[in-house]
Amino acid sequence: MNYQELAKEILDKVGGAGNISGLTHCATRLRFNLKDEGKAQTDDLKKVKGVMGVVNKGGQYQVVIGSDVASVYRPLTELCDIKETNGGTPDGKGKDDRKVVERLVDTLSGIFTPILPAITAAGMIKAILALLLAFGLVDKTGDTYRVLSFMADAAFYFLPVLLASSAAKKFKCNPYLAMMLGGILLHPDFVNMVAASKESGEAIKIFLLPITNAGYSSSVLPIILIVWFMSYVEPIADRVSPKAVKFFTKPLITILVTGIVGLVIIGPIGTVISNIIAAGVHGLNNYCSWLVPALVGALTPLLVMTGTHYGLIPIGINNRMTMGYDTLIYPGMLGSNVAQGGAALAVAFKSKKSEIKQLASSAGITAVCGITEPALYGVNIRFKTPLYAAMIGGGVGGFLMGIFSVKNYSGGSPGFLTLPSYLGGEGMTDFYFACMGAVVSVVIAFIVSYVLYKDPVEEGEGTEAQAAETVDRKSSDTKTMKNDDVKASKSVTIAAPLSGTVVPLEEVNDPTFAEGILGKGIAIRPSKGVVVSPVNGTIVSIFDTGHAVGLVSEDGAEVLIHVGLDTVNLKGKHFSVKKSSGDAVKVGDVILEFDREAIEAEGYDVITPVIISNHFNYEVVETLASGEVKAGAPLIELC
Repeated sequence: MNYQELAKEILDKVGGAGNISGLTHCATRLRFNLKDEGKAQTDDLKKVKGVMGVVNKGGQYQVVIGSDVASVYRPLTELCDIKETNGGTPDGKGKDDRKVVERLVDTLSGIFTPILPAITAAGMIKAILALLLAFGLVDKTGDTYRVLSFMADAAFYFLPVLLASSAAKKFKCNPYLAMMLGGILLHPDFVNMVAASKESGEAIKIFLLPITNAGYSSSVLPIILIVWFMSYVEPIADRVSPKAVKFFTKPLITILVTGIVGLVIIGPIGTVISNIIAAGVHGLNNYCSWLVPALVGALTPLLVMTGTHYGLIPIGINNRMTMGYDTLIYPGMLGSNVAQGGAALAVAFKSKKSEIKQLASSAGITAVCGITEPALYGVNIRFKTPLYAAMIGGGVGGFLMGIFSVKNYSGGSPGFLTLPSYLGGEGMTDFYFACMGAVVSVVIAFIVSYVLYKDPVEEGEGTEAQAAETVDRKSSDTKTMKNDDVKASKSVTIAAPLSGTVVPLEEVNDPTFAEGILGKGIAIRPSKGVVVSPVNGTIVSIFDTGHAVGLVSEDGAEVLIHVGLDTVNLKGKHFSVKKSSGDAVKVGDVILEFDREAIEAEGYDVITPVIISNHFNYEVVETLASGEVKAGAPLIELC
């Protein structure tokens, strides 16, 4: 798959770079904040090859890609020339007119998505440790156990610091000051003072203000509320600080005010709310333990479709941090995820179409391991009946695990790979019942999906009229393909856009170029800081930063020239752009100039890849030059 082309199509159909105010990605989807969602061509975007689905819910415009999302995200950010953001309002400024629920889900997603890798890693280490302990391979008193244990506990214990960083990005305040606030909550002296206060009964005070003797290790809500409060304090500190000493007074005021208010008021409030949630969970477990896991198991596919499943993750984390385990969210999601995998695998077994079998089998395996979007968007929603089967299987599995109050102790992406996260209590009961619930979910979803699924009847496979129409269409397509072949068979020469030394693309110290993700081509290590047009054609795009330019030749060849690696971070420094997007150019016309020595002095590699973005239209992409080459000399031949 050509990720550069896919990124271009996605960018065009979300309204262009000017319509994007924020962009990030999770495990399977691109998450946009769009200035005007009306400009997005959602129906057309869903038809793009490589796009599994589009979700416009929870305050974000989400494009589902699958496991290749990171490969699409990188060229997309190059094209947009924007930084990853977890911004607040959709347009980054002004009034946010989204609904309260949408804003809440968007906020939770922005805060918890970045820290999930750390939480997942910690959970998996705990799961491995539980397995080693269960099989007697390690001893609780041994160094191996103790080291692995504190490695896993680190992410949970210092969770307030991790959350502070991501919350600061979401609330648009200084992340380092936010992390300092997280450190204040966890400082050993404060922890010791709390312990002494609980023992003696004497309150901790600051300026005669009492501080609640609460512990904040592994807490979730207090630090989020504190950083949210800081996002209002910091701008005020900026306004009241004299310009001459603002560097000193702004952080001083911010930390003193936020830290004291956090310890005296906000932290205790967050702790009380967390305990209320935990008490509610305990009550549900006592009186109706099956309800929430069953609903989560059945409805999670719909929540994922709308992006609102991120609103459940904090509840599961809070449960584990306050009670030591979660019986509601993660068991229900376990049933749902593996059920989606089972439904997709049934399609793979029953379908007679090779394309569907291949897609469903790979998506099904991914889903039972915990990542469901490929199965959800590529198979289950597409064919409907597997979705119904997954909801039934997930609901039944969640119900069973709820009945037996199955406890999850360490999280992770719910699936077969994280089943050891149900080890942690006394005995193996939770693990056994979690395995049972997961197996039941898969089996029921598989059976129901296998019974209900039928291969879709493609156009041309039905009536005689449809067949005739298909023949006509194929005949027309054949003519078009022949015309394209004639056009592509014409030899096209791409000139060198710079003077310097020719370097194979594989030797470029950037996998995006070296692995041909953006296309085939060659690289030049420049001897002069002048970029000229390599073709007679048109400039399609040129960044104000000057680091990259895209052209289309009169023959239809698409050329990308990327000056240096990561030079977008210079934000135009040391570059001088001479042309604009839309300008017609001839071979040798100067497009931009750059100060090679200054860029290298800043620590950047100036090697310049020259990429043929639509290389797939040509049978041969041949390098004509080697060693030293002068700008304007033949460099690449396409035929």
